[in-house]
Order: sequence, then C-alpha cells, then structure tokens
Amino acid sequence: MRTIDSLGDLAGKKVFVRSDFNVPLDADRNITDDGRIRAALPTLKRLTEAGARVVVAAHLGRPKGQVNPDFSLAPVAKRLCELLGKEVVLATDTVGEDAKAKVASLNDGELVLLENVRFDARETSQVDEEREALAKEYAALADAYVSDGFGVVHRKQASVYDIAKILPSAAGELVFKEIDSLSRATSNPQRPYTVVLGGSKVSDKLGVIDNLIEVADRLLIGGGMAYTFLKAKGYEIGTSLLEADQVETAKEYIAKATERGVELLLPIDTVIAPKFAADSPASVVDADAMPADQMGLDIGPKTGKLYAKAIAESKTIVWNGPMGVFEFEAFAAGTKAVAQAMQDGDGFSIVGGGDSAAAVRNLGFDESKFSHISTGGGASLEFLEGKVLPGIAVLED
Repeated sequence: MRTIDSLGDLAGKKVFVRSDFNVPLDADRNITDDGRIRAALPTLKRLTEAGARVVVAAHLGRPKGQVNPDFSLAPVAKRLCELLGKEVVLATDTVGEDAKAKVASLNDGELVLLENVRFDARETSQVDEEREALAKEYAALADAYVSDGFGVVHRKQASVYDIAKILPSAAGELVFKEIDSLSRATSNPQRPYTVVLGGSKVSDKLGVIDNLIEVADRLLIGGGMAYTFLKAKGYEIGTSLLEADQVETAKEYIAKATERGVELLLPIDTVIAPKFAADSPASVVDADAMPADQMGLDIGPKTGKLYAKAIAESKTIVWNGPMGVFEFEAFAAGTKAVAQAMQDGDGFSIVGGGDSAAAVRNLGFDESKFSHISTGGGASLEFLEGKVLPGIAVLED
C-alpha cells in the first residue's frame, strides 16, 4: 500500500485529503465525540508542516445528495481549528466557485475544509460515470490525493475510490495504522487469540463469525446478539432481543466451534429488567433462569469476570460491539468489564470502532491504554470478514 512518502516533496503542492469527520452531534449541533477528528490530526499536521496546501474533504450524516444546513461541516471546522491551533477555512460548497476560490488562495502549510461531499448525489452514486465525473472535479483542485478516512474505505465513492485512480495517491497515517493493526488480527496473530463480539444483532456479525471462527481460539458473545445464541441452546430469554431467523445459524456456529476446537463462551448470567429504560429496576439471574416477562440488557457479573479472565490470558484481542446497553448506567458493567480487562492486559488489543469505540470514550477509559481503537466500525468489520475494501485496493501497487 502506497504511503505519503511515495508522493515525494509536497511543499507548495495541493493535496486532496479524504478524512472521516462523521461525528455525532447533539440537538444544538455540538460535537459529542471528536475521536474521528483527533484521529485525523497526524496526517493533517504532517502535510501542513511539509508545506503542502491541504484540501480536506469529508461527509457528515446522510443528507441524501441534497444541500442541508443540518449536515454542514461548520462544527467540524470549528473543532479542527481548535485541535490544530491554526485557522481552518470552510468552503461553502464542495467543488463550486467558493471551493475553487478558497483552494486557489491557499498558501503553503494552510488548510481548507470543503463542505459536506454528500451534498452532491454523485459522491455515492452507483453509476460509475457519475462518480468519475465528480472525481475529476475533485482532482482539478489538487496535485495529489491522500486517503485518510478509514470509516469509508469499504465504499466505492468518488472521494474515496475514483479520485485515487486519477491523481498520484497514497494512504494517510490513520489508514496505514488501521490496516497495519487489523492485519495483526487476521494474519498470523499471536495466540491465544480472543474475539469479543457484542451489539444487537447476530446478522450484523455473520461474516465476521464465519471468518474468525476459522482463526480465533476463543469467541466471547455478549450484547443483544447473545440472546439469540442462548435461545439456540434452548434457554428461556423472556422479552430479550431475538432474531428468530438466526437461531438455526447460532446453533450451527456453536456446533462448528466445538468441531474446530474453538472455545465459544456465552453469558452464564445476565442483568435483566422489565423494560428497556434507564430507570428500569435491574436484577441479575443465571442465564438459564430468565423470567418470561423480563428482558436481558447486559451480561451479568459472573460473565464479566469469566470474559475478563479469558481476555487477560490472551495475546491478541479484537472487540467489536458492547456487552449491554452501556448508555444506561445500570446496564454498563459488562462493557466496562471487557474494556477494563483489555486495558489492563498485556495482549495486543483492538477496539473495532463504532459503538465499542464510543463506549471506551464515554465510559472514561484511557484510549492510550489500548493498542488500537479503530475509527471505522463497518470498515473494520469488513476487513475482519476478509473482504476486499475498494478504498484500500486502489492504493495498492
């Protein structure tokens, strides 16, 4: 995979950087988690310090190809300015007259942020010619291209894939680190190798389970998806989240794990409540003793200790998906237990983006204690599934 070094001396050159600034906002459009912006800083600092004239492109939300002020990158420009300690000019369009004028006025070491690329329907078009036409307009703004938005490299989009075929292109610091770290979990990982999977649905993780059950030593299952596995074992799961059409699949995974000698751990106890609410009264029962009128909202304390022990014994750990409804304090202990064990252990620890990364930050853990926290939930999953990521393949020699 080509790196920034392959682009040579960038002083005075305009460099188009695709970042991932799809950050969460509150009702007042304040950024509630700036992790993705901070993750972009190494590449942006490297380029500006090298004297490049940096043109940054990114998206926010799903404006569906329409200009929508609710999805403006203005909050991102403000936060990026604070983090970089230098002016960040925001263009009022993406490839229009304002963008062209602001790019033309850049001096060495300066940076302009284009407005949301998804305001233009061609960015995500399924028609190659439409994306390619937009990519040519992007390319006209720059001399080189750097891909640094890992959260979108699994998509064939104009600012991710098509532009890289036009300009001299390379992976940014973030994308390179992501691929390097995730490769350690898929290519000859240090063992014991443990995969922790959570989140709401088994169906979201089918490809990951299919791929990793062939290479992992242990699979630890939590979150809402655990109840489909418990149902597959014949347990009462009350009103817990259930994917009825995946019960047979869960049975197959349990059998396959046994056949391959993979330790597949399921919750042995669970935190239950009568309804899905922050103030719903919580109690703990064994996994095989759930009342029919209650729902499981977190793994229980015995399961937390069991999973923590498995993690502590491991040399490589990949975690994707929370163990419970961590946004509610009463149902956050399981996710905390997994995060704490990964933080305290000496194995190579990967937090696979999405809700897991948000949990680490929102629950107050020190991000530096983890080997790698991915910025791309979907991209991380597809990489772990063994899929080809278009935005990475286009950067390979």
